[in-house]
Amino acid sequence: MTESENRPLLPPFTHDSATLKVRLAEDGWNSRDPARVALAYTAASRWRNRAEFVTGREAIAGLLTRKWVRELDYRLIKELWAFGGNRIAVRFAYEWRDDAGNWFRSYGNENWEFDEHGLMALRHASINDLPIREQERKFHWPLGRRPDDHPGLSELGL
Repeated sequence: MTESENRPLLPPFTHDSATLKVRLAEDGWNSRDPARVALAYTAASRWRNRAEFVTGREAIAGLLTRKWVRELDYRLIKELWAFGGNRIAVRFAYEWRDDAGNWFRSYGNENWEFDEHGLMALRHASINDLPIREQERKFHWPLGRRPDDHPGLSELGL
């Protein structure tokens, strides 16, 4: 692996680098590994996630740990919405079930701001949950990274 492959994508973002940054974030979240995901954020990163406000990697990892204990069989798709300078806007949807077997599709938008090292310093997320029947699910890949040939949000009509 070359040095450039080890480095995070740095602002200012181009369409290609913003698109790749979004896909790498999706891949991280689909790992459902809170410690791994938290490394993409600055040590003092600030989040608004629904009605929860957290600061710092440890708090982010804690939020994600609680999330993935509650949101079972989690599968996420993110899509670039807009970008400029050190900011990226994303829309996303994810499917999950609760421990009673009820399925949901959660829709949302995120606004991201990055530091000069390519780490996310600020994340604002707005999310809405829609109960769905299991047969309405659209995300059927094995748990983990979404396959490259699986349709994205626009292709799925979401």
